[in-house]
Amino acid sequence: MGELIDFFVRSRNFILFVLLEVLSFYFIINTSNYWSATYFNTSNRYAAKVLAWSNAANEYARLRDVNAELALENQRLNTRLTQLIQSKPPAPEEYKADSAFSGRFNFTVAKVVDNTTQFANNYITIDKGTIDGIRPGMGVISPTGVVGKVRACNQHFSVITSILHSEFLVSSRLVKADEIGSAKWDGVNPHLMKLNDISRYKPVMKGDSVVTSEFNSTFPPNILVGRVRSVGVQPNETFHDITFDLATNFSNLSFVYVVENRLKDQQEQLEKQVESEK
Repeated sequence: MGELIDFFVRSRNFILFVLLEVLSFYFIINTSNYWSATYFNTSNRYAAKVLAWSNAANEYARLRDVNAELALENQRLNTRLTQLIQSKPPAPEEYKADSAFSGRFNFTVAKVVDNTTQFANNYITIDKGTIDGIRPGMGVISPTGVVGKVRACNQHFSVITSILHSEFLVSSRLVKADEIGSAKWDGVNPHLMKLNDISRYKPVMKGDSVVTSEFNSTFPPNILVGRVRSVGVQPNETFHDITFDLATNFSNLSFVYVVENRLKDQQEQLEKQVESEK
């Protein structure tokens, strides 16, 4: 307490000067319309800037929550859209899909916690595991396209084999050409893939969409894989050399959706039974 009193005693001249300046400023503002208006305009301008900075900081801090909310909303929309598409497939009018078939796909949103793109065989780690109903073999998609397939799980995490993997194949269909082939990464550019097994005698156009086909039990059909970038023909080959741009940008992947096909086990068991009886 004594030191505080000594400080005020030593600084009494400076403190008096500051008080007189504040008092003078107060009288100037209150006795002059011009200076009063100038003060309030200036103070309002700087207050508005500080408020704008504060709002921007708050919005930035909430981006994580906003992204999570959007991911959950996309999960609901994906589920509903898939149900609608599966209940009304391109088929004769007399064909009716039962409710179990049309609702067989379920989506679980998850956050990416680790991701590689620089290797020949790349993997992704997400923050959902067996406690959330995730199992090996489930497909994984992003809001923009195909991502990969669940390889291994523990209670709280799962590792996904990325589509950027030397042994990963996706049964895919060209929308305009209506041809089915296999999408495979060549291990070079993480933004490009190859579409194999498309006959050179079939017309293929640049910009055609590459989507998942009906002939797999991992992904819902018509999920975007990418769009055709270039079409060529190798000498003495019977297939097109097709390169397409990946729909998913793996360099900034944040949220994904794990796809559960509720009827996958039934389908695969029946197919294996038939194969064993041949």
